[in-house]
Amino acid sequence: MEAQGNKTIEIPTGDGKEDFKIRKQIIWQFYQDWKMKNPSLKRYNLALKDFINIRFVSIDETSHQAAKSYLSTLAVLQLDSILTMAKKYRTVKAKPKDKNQKQFNKLLWMKYDLPGVGEVKLMVGIVRRTKDKVQYCITVIQT
Repeated sequence: MEAQGNKTIEIPTGDGKEDFKIRKQIIWQFYQDWKMKNPSLKRYNLALKDFINIRFVSIDETSHQAAKSYLSTLAVLQLDSILTMAKKYRTVKAKPKDKNQKQFNKLLWMKYDLPGVGEVKLMVGIVRRTKDKVQYCITVIQT
């Protein structure tokens, strides 16, 4: 169970299709609420010394990937901490044939140790033309 605003939401822990669907909806709704409270749609990352922006691709990719596990869903609910505190550990080329990655020339892989959840991977895309940093995906690194 996780408190969100004034309401408590039940996050399913199972691996079934229905659990995935509910977690995906929880993540999607969380981002919609976050956007209302954060109209700039960005957070300053201390390690990068730059802003990480939230765009449609952030919500689309993260809701699909993070919904696959209970822990990744929990991690997304700590979006502000992850965006602010994650540290870069690797840079990779974006996959030009992947429709969600084609706008990026590279991806930064970042890590954040989230208490009670574990090591979280934050992927940040560097937009080809503008060099803006865009949150691409958040998942918990399964060990």
